[in-house]
Amino acid sequence: MSNDKAWSGRFHEPVAELVKKYTGSIDFDKRLAKWDIQGSLAHAQMLQQAGVLSADDLAAIRQGMAEIIAEIEAGKIEWSLDLEDVHMNIERRLTDKIGDAGKRLHTGRSRNDQVATDIRLWLRDQITDIQGLIQNLQTALVDLAEQNADVVMPGFTHLQVAQPVSFGHHMLAYVEMLGRDFERMGDCRKRVNRMPLGAAALAGTTYLIQREVTAELLGFEQICQNSLDAVSDRDFAIEFTAAAALIMVHLSRLSEELILWMSPRFGFIDIADRFCTGSSIMPQKKNPDVPELVRGKSGRVIGHLTGLIMLMKSQPLAYNKDNQEDKEPLFDTVDTLIDTLRIYADMMRGVSVKPENMRAAVMQGFATATDLADYLVKKGMPFRDSHEVVALAVRHADDAGVDLSELPLDVLRGFSDLIEEDVYEVLTPEGSLNARNHLGGTAPAQVRLQVQRWRELLA
Repeated sequence: MSNDKAWSGRFHEPVAELVKKYTGSIDFDKRLAKWDIQGSLAHAQMLQQAGVLSADDLAAIRQGMAEIIAEIEAGKIEWSLDLEDVHMNIERRLTDKIGDAGKRLHTGRSRNDQVATDIRLWLRDQITDIQGLIQNLQTALVDLAEQNADVVMPGFTHLQVAQPVSFGHHMLAYVEMLGRDFERMGDCRKRVNRMPLGAAALAGTTYLIQREVTAELLGFEQICQNSLDAVSDRDFAIEFTAAAALIMVHLSRLSEELILWMSPRFGFIDIADRFCTGSSIMPQKKNPDVPELVRGKSGRVIGHLTGLIMLMKSQPLAYNKDNQEDKEPLFDTVDTLIDTLRIYADMMRGVSVKPENMRAAVMQGFATATDLADYLVKKGMPFRDSHEVVALAVRHADDAGVDLSELPLDVLRGFSDLIEEDVYEVLTPEGSLNARNHLGGTAPAQVRLQVQRWRELLA
């Protein structure tokens, strides 16, 4: 029978072709090749320092791996399904090049701790890239906020006009969300950056390995302390996917707003043509395809999170073949998130704002009603009483088809004799903005302070 398999000596017949295709992972885990080689080189160096490998074997392994890396980069390596996965493909190629030294490389480890190490090394690098992309998007939003600090728009609750807010303030809300996303990724990275290598199949190894040496060579901050947990843990992948899903939820919320705001019914913004498409039948259409797809892809990532949780929920210790199913959802989550963050930053730099339409919308919903209530409170009226007075004034203005600011003074005074000429200063959208000049408020002065704060944080 074929001896392509590292474990074939135990079996009386070869694996069926259909089973090879069903159980093989080389089609998707070959992307781990760089990190697999990185882990193998550190493992080999540790084995040599521990006296398990000779210096000549280590030199041969290093030379052979350098050649394999060059072949991979040149696209010249042939990945074999018969060898199942990236680990065995690389090991066989190494053995073909350097002989017995290549066969000694796997001493003191298993594919169980090897793949767990590879995924952590790979994901650690992806998180670093993702954090950079988050900050790039934050910078684009901060730029947009600074440019539009004085632009007034309706703030909504229940999608009904609530109070005037600065468009810059609105953009900075998403900067805050992304700031938490950045922190979550950094916190997640700490738990990703723990080394399982040395746990071997599940119980450790009889060789006098030095895990601390390998961890230092690979830049791991901690070492997994229990061999059973080390090979079977996928918490780090679930935690990362949860953090990624939250980012996608945040971007989906912004996407929903961009889609609404771009609609002629709102007309608050426009998105550059390069991020939109047309219709095959309606020549006037300009469709916001990018934010629509982001909204859709958020469900994809949330689905991966659910899938990974379901993957782990019934597995006994230690490693099980089920865990091969962790890679495709994790890979797709990373790819989707990176692509989304990259295109989103570019798209937000292509957003143009329509201040006149935003201000007109503010004037349609009695957005300064709370300001009038606050005005009466400052004149000495209890808030609950002022709330009732203003509600009556709003009903009157609504019946008359005008804004509160358009009611004559004598009409306003009919609701309360505390109202004086200075009331019109608080009934304008700009007056409403400027009145909220405190930490976290929507006043343009506060928006500019927050812009400066974020520029310092992102520097």
